[in-house]
Amino acid sequence: MSELKNQKHFILVHGACHGAWSWYKIKPRLESAGHRVTAINLTASGIDMRAIESVHTMYDYTKPLLDILASLPSGEKAILVGHSLGGLNLAVAMDKFPDKISVGVFLTAFMPDTAHQPSFVLEQYWKRTPAENWLDTRFEPYGNPEQSLLSMFFGPNFLTYKLYQLSPVEDLELGKRLIRPGSLFVSDLSKADKFSNDSYGRVPRVYVVCNEDEGIPEKFQRWMIENFEVNDVMEIKDADHMAMFSKPQELCDCLLEIAQKY
Repeated sequence: MSELKNQKHFILVHGACHGAWSWYKIKPRLESAGHRVTAINLTASGIDMRAIESVHTMYDYTKPLLDILASLPSGEKAILVGHSLGGLNLAVAMDKFPDKISVGVFLTAFMPDTAHQPSFVLEQYWKRTPAENWLDTRFEPYGNPEQSLLSMFFGPNFLTYKLYQLSPVEDLELGKRLIRPGSLFVSDLSKADKFSNDSYGRVPRVYVVCNEDEGIPEKFQRWMIENFEVNDVMEIKDADHMAMFSKPQELCDCLLEIAQKY
């Protein structure tokens, strides 16, 4: 009974162009520690066979996560872990279901604030990232011109040198085979209501810094932490953007420590 009492429910949210598959090293580790784990595929991601061209808003993209939270029994709370763009999905979910989340964990993730539009951190990142840093990433417009929708697909060089540079070559190969086009939904987020201090702002937040990340560099991670204060900052040394591949045990240890505290 005591094991069940201490069991936490982790919901793992992948980053842009990725899917639930990206947590394959983390899910069994957390489960072997006695926790319940749900790794989700966001809309048009992983094995969700819809195309990104059918997804026009961050809310629609986040819908699978919102559906899981809505289905939780009354009184049950989950630990949300969002990687990379998944930080925006966390914010949407925390804003809608603050009472169903014990803590939001931003793993080298975009973390919006409550003072600016939801698009603010993405716009700042875009502004501070030279165009050549995107390497062979492809951006293509879709939908109605007035919606300014843009799909995004990481090229093999971007994966190799910006996201997976310290990860095992097998995981890089997996990424090359399984990624799908995604979107940052910047235009939609620029028109969306600000996240609320009374909902998103009151859910505890932990930021996990990956100091060798070339995709979202440490300097920008720390700028986001300064921009919107968090409850705790943890750091994984020598982790690239894909910490779940480059430092899986260290990431798991971080998450278990968070589970004990929250």
